[in-house]
Amino acid sequence: MIEVDAVIIGGGIVGASAALFLSKAGRRVALLERDFCGSHSSGVNYGGVRRQGRPLSQLPLSQQAHEIWAQLPQLLGIDGEYQRSGHLKLARSFNDLRALQDYAANSQGFGLDLQILDRDELRACFPWIGDVAVGASFCPDDGHANPRLVSPAFAQTARRHGAQIHEQCAVTEVDHDGQHFHVSTQTGLKLRAPWLLNCAGAWAGSLAAQFGEAVPMHAGHPAMLVTEPLPLVMNASTGVEGGGIYARQVTRGNCVLGGGQGFALDDVRARPGQNAVLEILRQAVELYPFLEGAQAIRTWSGTEGYLPDRQPVIGHSGTQPGLLHGFGFAGAGFQIGPAVGQALTEIICSGAPKTSLDAFSITRFHSISVA
Repeated sequence: MIEVDAVIIGGGIVGASAALFLSKAGRRVALLERDFCGSHSSGVNYGGVRRQGRPLSQLPLSQQAHEIWAQLPQLLGIDGEYQRSGHLKLARSFNDLRALQDYAANSQGFGLDLQILDRDELRACFPWIGDVAVGASFCPDDGHANPRLVSPAFAQTARRHGAQIHEQCAVTEVDHDGQHFHVSTQTGLKLRAPWLLNCAGAWAGSLAAQFGEAVPMHAGHPAMLVTEPLPLVMNASTGVEGGGIYARQVTRGNCVLGGGQGFALDDVRARPGQNAVLEILRQAVELYPFLEGAQAIRTWSGTEGYLPDRQPVIGHSGTQPGLLHGFGFAGAGFQIGPAVGQALTEIICSGAPKTSLDAFSITRFHSISVA
């Protein structure tokens, strides 16, 4: 029996950052990941590191994450290709532009420093944007990073600080004896701890349900593609008001684009689907005309968890003391993930997080019957 202070289920950016912060705080930690750390949504997402466009309730936590991202080289020993290129949210209609103006007004005080650009200002600052855009909102300090580097690096750094990181180690049984959680794995490990962190991403609902907290979460499979290397043109990460497509260009010249939904092959694997890829390409040429004729060299998808209100579940279980949740980020967990790991650490080490998590309590679903 392995005795630790906390067992973490799920090696994405939330679970791995919690393992890192807990280890740095002197806690004994075991992280269990059924595949490889950062191999699911935390490692295959678009790589956007943005605060702009989040619900206002997420902005305090997102701002906390923004400060962590600024210290990435000191924290992880790599920069993760993180750059504060700015994030440009495009409006394709004047109604969309008014929505961006409203968001800028409502989000004042959170440090976003949003700049609303009309059509002429947008063309002057970003001449590579297509005529279909009538304006935009620009957040100068948002940006993007490489999730394939950053997410695994949190787990690797946690291991260097003493955390036990067990990959290819699926959990088979979890129970509670009144004082401790007992966790068994497919590889034969048996662990005991007073704290259990449910950071299992799109698969976290089954563990929550085991403790009487079923949630109406469904899986989504965002479609992604990357182009051949192109001349450097895009000097900001981009999205669109109302959704549809998002795009960024890395220093090697490749453009990473996403939009729409793919489909699941099984419980773990997903594909983007031909129709989703064709729709990304159609919208890309409208919004970013310089991409016309560019070759897409790879497509992929992943599996993410979505709740009806598109808000995550973060914090204490409402039924089981010692159980903490951190899941359901609806495709937007990459930027905010390190702050969630830090907040869960603060609960364990200090009794409460510095930033309120009330808006993300799982108890909001306790009265909902889940089929």
